[in-house]
Amino acid sequence: MAMTRENLINIILAVLLLAAPLAANAFGQPFYVTLATRIVILALAATGLNLALGLGGLVSFGHAAFFGIGGYAAGILATHGFSGDPLLFGFSGTNQMLVIWLVAMVVAGLVGLLIGAISLRTSGVYFIMITLAFAQMVYYFAISWPAYGGEDGLSILVRNQFPGVNTMRPLGFFLICYAVLMAVLGLFVLIRGSRFGSALQAARQNEVRVATVGIAPFRIRLTAFAISAAITGLAGALFADLNRFVSPSMLSWHMSGELIVLIILGGAGRLFGPLAGATLFVIIEYVLGGLTERWQFFLGLILLGTVLFARGGLLGLFAGKAKHG
Repeated sequence: MAMTRENLINIILAVLLLAAPLAANAFGQPFYVTLATRIVILALAATGLNLALGLGGLVSFGHAAFFGIGGYAAGILATHGFSGDPLLFGFSGTNQMLVIWLVAMVVAGLVGLLIGAISLRTSGVYFIMITLAFAQMVYYFAISWPAYGGEDGLSILVRNQFPGVNTMRPLGFFLICYAVLMAVLGLFVLIRGSRFGSALQAARQNEVRVATVGIAPFRIRLTAFAISAAITGLAGALFADLNRFVSPSMLSWHMSGELIVLIILGGAGRLFGPLAGATLFVIIEYVLGGLTERWQFFLGLILLGTVLFARGGLLGLFAGKAKHG
């Protein structure tokens, strides 16, 4: 990979994101480590959406469904693992992150496959609205499910375990999340540079031409949508462990909108766009949120400025036009 300006910015972002929590931990400031962990998890969720939106042009307003499904997978498995009560078909719960991640990704991916199989038969505003409708269906199912907290949500008594790491220590959990994010970003690079990624981007630009060369745009988009859902589900499982709590708010349309905002702020289709957007979002939330309850107003102004004057997001503003491939 050539050392372009964007690649240099990506490296700087990755190094700073790792160095800041290490410094905060060294100075006895675990709060800032947790803040950095939140940035990483939101960036991971937005990276999942970025695969569908940034590469495939699929403006999904329902990715909160997959985020929440991942969270509830973590919460339910942890609850049953702690209590010893069996799950469906006699399966037991667990507090092992690796197992929870796998379950979260499989369930979210399968739900994404089902939702995508229906939603992708539409396009434009109809696609946006049908993905929103599916997400709201999952949301209302969660709040009407008293066995797992209903509207009150579901608590995770102790953070789930990862081999060789004390996950209750903020820095240990951050390093796990950071490693997962870097691995998923590596996967994003592989997908974007593959034949599949080229076909996905071509389908976004001209669906008819893709079909004329024998490639089925529907299958390409459906596969991308399912992978996107699985990644967002993984982020949801990590988010549940971060807060040790699963809430129906993870499934709300506000969450879907937040993920789209992160991508727009950072730069749609860009490798580190979601990370740049998540960093800016959390900093605005923390700094301005401490000054005024109406911090979202200023976020709206920044988002408006980005759309009008920096359509490539923060990375587009500093790195110039994106070069994919």
